[in-house]
Parts: sequence; structure tokens; C-alpha cells
Amino acid sequence: MISDHALHLVFGPPASGKTTYARELARQLGACLLDSDEVTERLVRAGLKMAGRNPDDRDSDAYKRVYRDVVYETLFDLASSNLKSVPVVMAGPFTREGGDKDWPQRLEERFGVLPEFHFVWCPADVRKERVVKRGEDRDLPKLADWENYVKTCRDEPPVFPHRWVATG
Repeated sequence: MISDHALHLVFGPPASGKTTYARELARQLGACLLDSDEVTERLVRAGLKMAGRNPDDRDSDAYKRVYRDVVYETLFDLASSNLKSVPVVMAGPFTREGGDKDWPQRLEERFGVLPEFHFVWCPADVRKERVVKRGEDRDLPKLADWENYVKTCRDEPPVFPHRWVATG
């Protein structure tokens, strides 16, 4: 049973099924959906291209240093604006945050409501199949060195209370 929380965070490793799950959850709740890829993809690609970098890069230290926090802050700003009138479902990897036991309390202070956390997970081999099937250019760097890439993905469940969503 999904609670009536106004804010839901859907997170987990890439290609675990976050967007699919988040879309259905938002539909059920009549919520605004904020997916990190959909909200910021065009701006991130343009910025990377303008900086002379690969516009499909989402895993380099340079990307993480310049864009990671800005992407998440954009989602949080939009969530804050929308929470005034509708429930919000946010979807993104939030890998680092899953290991931070204080993150839920900081979000509660920021939004005035404790989010409900949904950790979406499936085995790495299923994720690879999904990445290949979706055929996105932004996934090419991941596939070029999958074994090393998958080691950088947080597979461990969050260190705080959450709903476990197995998708594969």
C-alpha cells in the first residue's frame, strides 16, 4: 500500500526501472512526476557540448563535479514549487544519498514533509539488457566498459527506511 505522503523519491541504479515505476506511482497518486533525465537532459547535453565534452557523458568525474548536484537541486526546486498544490514523485539515481543516514531528515527539514523512499533494484545483468534495449546514446559510455561501470553503481539498499521495489 502506497502511503499518502506528498513527496515520493524513487531511486536506484541506472536501468533498474526507476522511470517506469515512478510513472506508474505518479499516475496512481495524481502526482507531478520529476524525472532527472527528462527534466535536465537537454540542458546537460547542451552544456557538455559547449564545454567540448561528450554530450552523452554522465559518469565522468567532470560531469559529477559540474552537473550532478545542479541536476538534483533543480529537481528539488521544482518539487518545492509543485508540493504546494499536488503530490510529487521524483526519480533519479541518488546513489550517494542512499548511504547517508541523515538524508531523510534533511529533506524533511527542506520540504516540511518526510518523503517516502522507493528503492528500485534489479540484478546488474538485467540492467545491462535494459540499457542495450533502450538504445540511448547516453548509455554508450556505460556499455563500452560495463564491468567497470557497474562497480560504480550503488547496489546496496539505502541505510534508512524505504520501500524495496524489485523489478527483475
